[in-house]
Amino acid sequence: MKWNHEMIIGVLSDTHLKGPTSELEELNRTVFSGADLILHAGDLVEVNVLQAFRDKEVVAVHGNMDSIEAKKALPERRVIELQGYRIGLTHGWGAPAGMESRIKTLFDHVDVIVFGHTHHTCSHVENGVLFFNPGAFAGRFYGMGKRTVGLITLGDSVKGEHIIV
Repeated sequence: MKWNHEMIIGVLSDTHLKGPTSELEELNRTVFSGADLILHAGDLVEVNVLQAFRDKEVVAVHGNMDSIEAKKALPERRVIELQGYRIGLTHGWGAPAGMESRIKTLFDHVDVIVFGHTHHTCSHVENGVLFFNPGAFAGRFYGMGKRTVGLITLGDSVKGEHIIV
């Protein structure tokens, strides 16, 4: 059953930071200010990065560049249920080519798959599943290129949008 009101989810990935920064805290105050939940699709580096969103519920997974401590604290993938939708969250691995084929094997019966790793934005529906990559908060390649994050709106349908920050 879908809820009558919309739910906004802030989505980010590939922060590549050792701790919270003023830029992340600003993101929380601006783009993510209306978010009901934050999803982090891995490559935080350290879990304390999530303290930038301390006033919100955060669901995160680890990525390939995360510390041993972060990999112990966070799973490789998770499925959460919100507003009657099932959302798969993972980081991803390997080359960008074929990423969606690889990650869809991790999840059964989901409406959305949120992933990172490639540092490239993605938002499209395939076989009824929204594949959504917010791009990289760190920029395209570790600070080079534009920083991007995303918002997913859950309502009568699922909508994803990217924001340059």
